[in-house]
This record gives sequence, structure tokens and C-alpha cells, in this order.
Amino acid sequence: MADKGDGRTRPATRRIKTLTQAALNADATVVQVETLLTDLDRTVVTLNHSIGDLDVTLDRFNKTITSIDELAPRLIAMVERLEQIVSRVEAIVEIGEAVASPLATVESAIRGAVSQVRRVARL
Repeated sequence: MADKGDGRTRPATRRIKTLTQAALNADATVVQVETLLTDLDRTVVTLNHSIGDLDVTLDRFNKTITSIDELAPRLIAMVERLEQIVSRVEAIVEIGEAVASPLATVESAIRGAVSQVRRVARL
């Protein structure tokens, strides 16, 4: 390193002290960089492990999505069959209501007639 002083000469002891301090500072900087690199290495190893776990998770997720894609047509077919069954049940209920309506009318008429007979006979 070149001396960048103001042109005046410095005493040798002061110059040695300055160089010693610079060497200590450089040594401390090297230790800090080594510590930083060691921590960074641990972080990269952990990140690599996490990415590996993420790859496994994404692979499992992809398999699940594929299974859902394969299952979807079967589910759609089942829903269509259920809709047909519901339509048939609705038709049966409509027929039952149509049959029950006249019966309810007849029942009401008979009850009315029985009530009238009771009133007349005072039973």
C-alpha cells in the first residue's frame, strides 16, 4: 500500500501502528465474512431442503388434481343419474297428489254428510 499522506514523513512507530490497525481491521473483516459465508451456507442448505419438500408437496398436489380430473366425468354421470331419479320421484309425487285430491274431496263430502245426519238425528 502506498502512503497517501500529505507529503510529510511520519514516524516509523506511528506508521507501524497504522499498518497494524489496518491488518487487525482486515482480519476482523475476514472473520466477519467467514461467519457470514458459514451462515449463508446453512441457509442455502435449509432452503435446498425446503425446496425439496416443496417439490414433493407439489408432486402430491399434481397427483391429487389428476385424480380429481379423472373422477370428474364419473361424478357428472352420477349427478345426471340422480337428476333423472329426482325427476321420476317428482312425477310419482304429482300422480299421488292427483289421485289423493279426489279422495280428499270424497272424504270431505262423506264427513259432511255424516255430520248432517248426526245433526238431524241429534246424535
